[in-house]
Amino acid sequence: MSVDAEHQVVEVGGMHRERMSYEEWLALPEKPKAEWVDGWAVWSLMPPTPAHGRSQIKLGIFFDKVLPGLFGHAETYYRVAPNKVRIPDFMLLTYETDAREIEGAVVVLVEVLSPSTQGQDTVVKANEYVRAGVGQYWLLDPVARTLGIYDSSSGGWDELLLLTEERPSGTVTVGEHGTIEVDLHELLPAT
Repeated sequence: MSVDAEHQVVEVGGMHRERMSYEEWLALPEKPKAEWVDGWAVWSLMPPTPAHGRSQIKLGIFFDKVLPGLFGHAETYYRVAPNKVRIPDFMLLTYETDAREIEGAVVVLVEVLSPSTQGQDTVVKANEYVRAGVGQYWLLDPVARTLGIYDSSSGGWDELLLLTEERPSGTVTVGEHGTIEVDLHELLPAT
C-alpha cells in the first residue's frame, strides 16, 4: 500500500484512490476512466484484458439482437447514490439518452469480472446496484468462463441462471421485456 497524505492519494491492491470534489472528478480526462465514490476518484491501475474488451463488444451485439427495444450503454457513468458514480461495463435502459450520467432504474447491468476488481463487483457494487434500482445484475467472468444472472425483485439479488462450460446455455426472463436464450459461448471470446 502506498499513501501520500499531503495529496490524499492511496494505492492499494491495484486500485488508485485520490481525494477530489465532484467538479474536479468531472474535469478529469477521459482516460483513465475513474469512478467517484464518497469524494474519491477511484480507478484501476491495471488495464482491462483483451478478453474483457471483447466480452463488452459481444454483450452489445447480443443484447441488440435479443432485446432490440432496449438501449445499450457501455462504460457510461451511472449515479448509484448522491455521493457515488460508477462505470458499469454495460447497461440496458428502456430509453435512449446522450446524457453523460445515467440515474434511476436500469433493466440489466453487466460487470465483466477482472481479477483486480472482482471483489468490488460481486459485493460492494452489487449492493449499490440493487439500492439504485437495477432490475437484473449479470456477472460475466472471462477467466472462470461463467455467467451469473441475478434478479432484484425481492429487494436483494436472487440467482436466476448460472451458466458454466458444463451448462453453457439457458433461458432467462428479463422483466417485462421477454424471455431470451443466453449462450455463454456467444458472450465470451473463444479459448
